[in-house]
Amino acid sequence: MKRIAILTAGGDTPALNATIYGAVERANELELEVVGLLRGFDGMINPRVPHVRLNPLYSAIPELDPCVGGSIIGSSRTYIDPREKELLQAVASRLSKLRIDGLICIGGDGTISGMQPLSDFFPCVLAPKTIDNDLGLNYIDETQEWLREEAGNGACTYHKRAGRDAVDLDEIINYVTPGYATAVFVAAQGVERIRTTAESHCRIALIEVMGRDSGYIALGAGYGQPDITLIPECPLAFDRLVERVRELYEFQKHVVIVVGEGVLDENGQQLGAASKSYDPAGNILLSGAAEHLAEMLAERLGDEYFQKLGLHDKAKSAIFTRKIGHTQRGGRPILFDRFHAAQLGGKAVELLVREQNNHVSILQWSEKLGFTLSELAASKLQDRWGKIHARQVHPSLYDAKRFQLSQLGRDYLQPIFEKAIGRDDLEAMRTKLFNPGNLVTRYQSFNVEIQKRVQHLD
Repeated sequence: MKRIAILTAGGDTPALNATIYGAVERANELELEVVGLLRGFDGMINPRVPHVRLNPLYSAIPELDPCVGGSIIGSSRTYIDPREKELLQAVASRLSKLRIDGLICIGGDGTISGMQPLSDFFPCVLAPKTIDNDLGLNYIDETQEWLREEAGNGACTYHKRAGRDAVDLDEIINYVTPGYATAVFVAAQGVERIRTTAESHCRIALIEVMGRDSGYIALGAGYGQPDITLIPECPLAFDRLVERVRELYEFQKHVVIVVGEGVLDENGQQLGAASKSYDPAGNILLSGAAEHLAEMLAERLGDEYFQKLGLHDKAKSAIFTRKIGHTQRGGRPILFDRFHAAQLGGKAVELLVREQNNHVSILQWSEKLGFTLSELAASKLQDRWGKIHARQVHPSLYDAKRFQLSQLGRDYLQPIFEKAIGRDDLEAMRTKLFNPGNLVTRYQSFNVEIQKRVQHLD
């Protein structure tokens, strides 16, 4: 193996460049050329295959900075349908002309699905990334718990039957994904900051964080000390929630609630999925779980409740929502993400060299060894029908009665965050954000320099 390619696909995360950097540095040691394919799988579909050389003379290009968020080679949500045989053949031919011996895809479950058809033509491996922390399994045989229902017209729905009541932390497959720690850092700061507004004005704050199918970011936002945490895995017990909100509000005159964006109502419908519009990946665009829940609370509590307490005239003025939004996806990755993302990128290169086709580099944890690198056949993540499902927060990590993390949930988070922030992170915040030069110079985008390096297939 002499020349490999790398692409990033799906949504951006703070740790993508760090993963690319780790792969390039390991490739330099092994004297492998690395080509970056622009805009993910979309770059392969383009007959000219726009690309950049990431390590000319076995040295990483200066634009590749592991401390910068996003991806210098861009990304897209375009995937290649495995049924498009002619396109797959064309893509294989184009990469052959580029003298590519193997491909590293950096992404989540959608990226694996896009990668697997290509693995029939040349070696492919995946380095994981997703802020949602939903790529992996709570235990190795969890894939057997999924059931499929035919819905007619070739469509089908999937349901997960009840699994094990408990999980040991050291058996979790791919304990944590790069990008998650930084997203939690941003979300926890948001909760902490919004608290002071809610507290000062005696209001109920609903803070929405990302996590369509998995509540890991909401779980991690516990570091911001919300009063209530709601996750998609546990359908909303609304009567009990209202009772708890009343208790807290009457005691401390404000309440802070973290809401995972995919939270379900008691009928199993996503609170914010009233509109049937879709994003480029085919997911229903959520109009806002926090907004919907705020309306429900205002109606149930009513104006008279707040008037009797002498705090607000209207329920709607007492309840407000905030979305942390895409700030969770961007910016400088904190130390935990930079370090482990680079490790997983380097591990992906080693998997290619060892010809472990269709494998994933993963991060494991045990109390004895701490975090260690490993690998897993991508097929181990698939159910019996070949579908990869988002890993969900296991019930043992969340106390549904208290709307809070369980003890095991706290134990799960601690290894990730006990040393997640480095001194250089704090120094960067001190010296870079309020650098006087920021007021007189424009932001220098890496896209400008990367465009100068772009090459095309003749």
